[in-house]
Amino acid sequence: MKTFWLSLIKPNGAWAGILLFLTLVAIVVAGTTGHLDVVREYLDAPMLTFSVGSLSISAYDSLRGILVLALVFWTTAIVAALVEGRLSKLTRMRPTTRILITKVFQIALYVVAFLVTMDLMGLDLTTLTVFSGALGIGLGFGLQKIASNFISGLILLLERSVEQDDLIELPDGITGFVRRSSARYTLIETVDGKEILVPNEDLITNRVTNWTLTNTRGRIEIAVGISYGSDLEQAQALILEAAREHPSTIEDPAPQCFLRNFGDSSVDFILLFWIGDVVQGRWAPQSEVMFTIWRKFREAGIEIPFPQRDVHIKSPPSPTEA
Repeated sequence: MKTFWLSLIKPNGAWAGILLFLTLVAIVVAGTTGHLDVVREYLDAPMLTFSVGSLSISAYDSLRGILVLALVFWTTAIVAALVEGRLSKLTRMRPTTRILITKVFQIALYVVAFLVTMDLMGLDLTTLTVFSGALGIGLGFGLQKIASNFISGLILLLERSVEQDDLIELPDGITGFVRRSSARYTLIETVDGKEILVPNEDLITNRVTNWTLTNTRGRIEIAVGISYGSDLEQAQALILEAAREHPSTIEDPAPQCFLRNFGDSSVDFILLFWIGDVVQGRWAPQSEVMFTIWRKFREAGIEIPFPQRDVHIKSPPSPTEA
């Protein structure tokens, strides 16, 4: 039911063209045959006229306004769809630029359509002052969040800080790809296939990590601990060798391995290496490098220790000793 009413306001596709054509044909035929005069005389009757002060609205005026409003907005929707289809074929234009141009064009087109509708209906445009005042009150109360999300969406499109197919991470730990940006929300597809609708305002007011804003590189950290009896220099060389052998590792920046601290049970190293495309994932390279380190340590006889504790139990002195 919701889809049906939405299609009446903003029809799409071939159905919109057929509906607009049939409506125009019906109006033209009714006008040429004189049937509209009969309808006007009947609907302009005082019984079907609603008066408020000096303003009188008959049933004919209401019907004419609905028809004019529908025709103008149907035509506007068809024109907007045609322009959007043309822009989608411009492969040289950035996706966010196409979205921004489409949204601005649609807003301007619907504003013009609204003004044309008021003029065709014979309404005084000075009534917009009253409408703007009511709209301001509505924005201050019920429409505040909607207006905030809409403006935030335009800011995101202008700044290009979050674009389509970017890999982003939200403060609550949600990580995924930006699939679509609309006037109210941004659709994020997580790595496990969930689709999350994030209000545009959250992407403006909160801290967002964009893994692919300027480049697709990503750094991976692996902590490695070895026993105190192992050769530290050999262990460091094997760790770096395992990172360099992985096909996803890039040479600039080069992999680095640092000795971090002398722990209670192990000597702790930290491995830092970069991959070229973080979009392909970080867990797989991290896991494969750790497997390689494990094999190299086993072949070289280097032990990865587990936490150990020495417990000394002291017995209380016997009564005779006391």
